[in-house]
Amino acid sequence: MDAGIKELPRIFHTPPHFLHDNPTASADNLDLTFPVIDLAGGRKDIVDKIRDSSENWGFFQIVNHGVPLTTMDEMKASVHRFFHQDISEKKEFFGTDPTGKVVYLTNERDWSDLMLVDMAPDPPRPEQLPSTMRDVLREYSDEMFRLGDLLLELLSEALGLDPGHLKGMECAANLGIASHYYPVCPQPELTLGITNHTDLGFVTVLLQDHVGGLQVLHRDFWVDVPPRPDALVVNIGDMLQVIDHWL
Repeated sequence: MDAGIKELPRIFHTPPHFLHDNPTASADNLDLTFPVIDLAGGRKDIVDKIRDSSENWGFFQIVNHGVPLTTMDEMKASVHRFFHQDISEKKEFFGTDPTGKVVYLTNERDWSDLMLVDMAPDPPRPEQLPSTMRDVLREYSDEMFRLGDLLLELLSEALGLDPGHLKGMECAANLGIASHYYPVCPQPELTLGITNHTDLGFVTVLLQDHVGGLQVLHRDFWVDVPPRPDALVVNIGDMLQVIDHWL
């Protein structure tokens, strides 16, 4: 897009069956309500709702989670600042080695740019972070560590375990922040931002912007997740599902 292309390169074309053969439904017309859990409620009620949502959806939104709205807004703004820079400013982070501390890349087949920052257990030095995101990344990471500890406690209890069980297994030892950016597309009918996938880790906490477009697979339908400025989306990852079966 920086180069002013008018046609979508074929590498980004999504196979037609992905675009047309997957039924999509809104929560309204299927009488589905995406689960929203208020973390200011009673502990037993929260644990029960997390158990039900995790089993039946694999996803849920949380509100009253304690992460300041100003921090969430600044995190989103910092991502836009980074990706809206001139390419000359971004290229120092560009690379194809996903093991780096800070990596900026274009997804191999999806219409998406991606910034990956490995914040734990060995965080990058401040000077290694993009200047447009430096301060808020540290602040946001601290909030995610705090929230992650709470979520692992609640998930442990939902599994019938001691609240510290999952954290004791070092499920909170690693923290990576992935920032996705979807440029304006010259031929949006030919592609998707990110194709269907699962997340590899234990838990993903997703901060949506106001644009929408996020969908989850439920009852063989792709269901829209309505963006809420005060909410975060929790995704049960592959590793947590493996642990659940093992336990």
